Amino acid sequence: MRILLVEDDDVLRDTVSRSLRDRGHTVDVAASIAAARQAWRGKKLDAILLDLRLPRTAAQRSGLGSGLKLLQEMRGAGDRTPVLVLTAHDRTEDRIAGLNAGADDYLGKPFDLDEVEARLRSLRRRVQAADERTTLGALTLDRLGRRFSYCGQSLDLPAREFEVLWELMTPPGRVVSKRELAQRLSQPEEPLADNALEVFVSKLRKRLAPGDVSIRTLRGLGYSVEEIPSLRAKG
Repeated sequence: MRILLVEDDDVLRDTVSRSLRDRGHTVDVAASIAAARQAWRGKKLDAILLDLRLPRTAAQRSGLGSGLKLLQEMRGAGDRTPVLVLTAHDRTEDRIAGLNAGADDYLGKPFDLDEVEARLRSLRRRVQAADERTTLGALTLDRLGRRFSYCGQSLDLPAREFEVLWELMTPPGRVVSKRELAQRLSQPEEPLADNALEVFVSKLRKRLAPGDVSIRTLRGLGYSVEEIPSLRAKG
């Protein structure tokens, strides 16, 4: 996922952003209202982690209202990016204010880093569930039916290949790290090795050829499923 972390506390911001990046996510950070507004509007984001007590500048402290105002502003502009708000010591007034302003979920400080990621993934799944079908070129994912079709035909896949392609289509075009894919496919007592993952990707590439969709390897970053430009242009 691409996540925007809006938090003015330097230590907390660094700790959370490092944890999310280690888990394979892309994290943009902002420490002020101005930086948060620019990042929120300027990038396609999967989720936002927002401190409601964000100061208007990195040096200025303000009470409840500045982060809340930003959330209200973006919701008023029609932005529906999932937002997980951070509240001070789980204060009731913060939770109510955040939810009323359009937040999707809240988490009180201090929090567990595993729970942060779990909450963000849950919010992302809610958005994905609302969009029942995802299409890239001739490839379609029916999320409710849990099936793929390609070039008008059902694409029957073994369980592991199905999970790889599901992740790459959630949403299509995003880069998914090998680590993230391995975590999704590993069993509790049976971690998935890199060479096994490469085998699954290789098999998927063969299934998708010839066609207008392919899995691209980005060295040092991971994989991305993309529409083949030359075939797209011909269509």
